[in-house]
Amino acid sequence: MLDWFKVNVQYILPKHPISRLVGKLAAAEAGALTTWLIKLFVKQFKVNMDEAMYSQPEDYRTFNAFFTRPLKPGIRPIDDNEKGLCHAVDGTVSQFGDIVGEDLIQAKGHKFTLSALLGGNPDLAAHFKGGKFATIYLSPKDYHRIHMPIEGTLTDMVYVPGELFSVNPLTAENVPGLFARNERVVTLFDTPVGKMAIVLVGATIVASIDTVWAGTVTPPAGKHVTHWRYDADGDDAITIGKGEEMGQFKLGSTIVVCFEADKIDFADLAAEQVTRLGTPFATFADNQTQPD
Repeated sequence: MLDWFKVNVQYILPKHPISRLVGKLAAAEAGALTTWLIKLFVKQFKVNMDEAMYSQPEDYRTFNAFFTRPLKPGIRPIDDNEKGLCHAVDGTVSQFGDIVGEDLIQAKGHKFTLSALLGGNPDLAAHFKGGKFATIYLSPKDYHRIHMPIEGTLTDMVYVPGELFSVNPLTAENVPGLFARNERVVTLFDTPVGKMAIVLVGATIVASIDTVWAGTVTPPAGKHVTHWRYDADGDDAITIGKGEEMGQFKLGSTIVVCFEADKIDFADLAAEQVTRLGTPFATFADNQTQPD
């Protein structure tokens, strides 16, 4: 009964106003109150502050600064396999596997489609039909910056308005089409293994989704799908190296990573596996050549 309530109350809560209010509070420089909230959060969620560049709650002027805290240099070494991809985040594998036609698995008994995930654009979805995907959940205790699994040059970014349901495992198991229903930012890259999509999925009390090239994409929340295209061949091309930061969440959420068919093989992934930024995620499929 409690689980039922936790899921179904989300349908009636004003999720966007609540999330934006929390965002304002998280951005406030509230002195001793901010420090107290950070200490409470660290204790409640067992955050490992020994890994943070700044390890004391007093080091952070806002809760957002704490939540998006950088790690100590070198604490997440990046896998140096030239034919390998590394994990993009600290998190937990929710689902992974083949994209069957346009269908991705959300949880047992639930699927969603590529076109819906990518903002209703069939041309973008066509790149990934029959390919592979992985969904990784970032819990409150995790590091919340997103990095590149492989070097890529940005070609598209799409803002997709939507709901702000929680993306925790309980909600993923019970809300149909969750990841294609929530507000999200879709990013597409040209890489040595073809097109790659990294979808940053918003969630309840996620106060912001940022990218390193555009800054804060949301809020404010939009009412329409917005598509930006980038020149991948010009002098202003945006290329981000393997293991380099590409975006961040202010408060936790989920990423969905998609690849073209026959381009990569996952490296011993398993459902509920804990991931660490920089560790092996996938390898080039046998038909792929080593990048120059």
